[in-house]
Amino acid sequence: MAVSFDLFGTLVRVDRTGDPGRAIADELASRGVQVPDDWDRAFREHHIDAPEGAEVPLPAHVAAALRSRGVETSGNVPRRAVVAAFDPDVERREGAEAAIAAAREKGPVGVMSNTSVPELARRALIRADLADAFDAVVTSAGCGWRKPDTRAFEAVANRLGVEPAALVHVGDDPEADGGIEGAGGRFVDVTETPLASFPAWLEADEEGRRPSGDDADGVTGP
Repeated sequence: MAVSFDLFGTLVRVDRTGDPGRAIADELASRGVQVPDDWDRAFREHHIDAPEGAEVPLPAHVAAALRSRGVETSGNVPRRAVVAAFDPDVERREGAEAAIAAAREKGPVGVMSNTSVPELARRALIRADLADAFDAVVTSAGCGWRKPDTRAFEAVANRLGVEPAALVHVGDDPEADGGIEGAGGRFVDVTETPLASFPAWLEADEEGRRPSGDDADGVTGP
């Protein structure tokens, strides 16, 4: 058995950039890029064809949006601009540390996060003082697939050394995080079983019981 956690909205809260396109434009301009006059439109347009379920890293999208307006960039300017534009305040959610510790008692523990922004997950974990808490941190930008695509869960399961069917994934989005069930694993919804109740869920699960979010702290029934 292994446990993976969603990151944003599950383990941590972040102050998201209100207007990512404008924030990226400002960072591009600060690096000497001539931002197109219709950047807002260019940023919203589709520029890269990708297979269903695939993640398009945001720097690649930004570079393609610029090229669509005849603007070429050098080196890693789009990547550096994107990384700088997403620099949120991070707060660890209540119960996160206890949930991770309980999961570690059962086996390897990882993170599977949907994010198209390079380095964002790593920086969020550092700021939440969780940088050393996991055996593997997998992002959609890194593995190429977004939850609920089963290949995203296969990627984190592989990093944790288990089959996807042996993976319990904890998250806050039944549509995205619930995709683990398509890979044969199990989903724990933190809106029903809060992080603080997850240790009890694990214990009950091990004993063959299935606690709900309301009574996960003290289940005695069959």
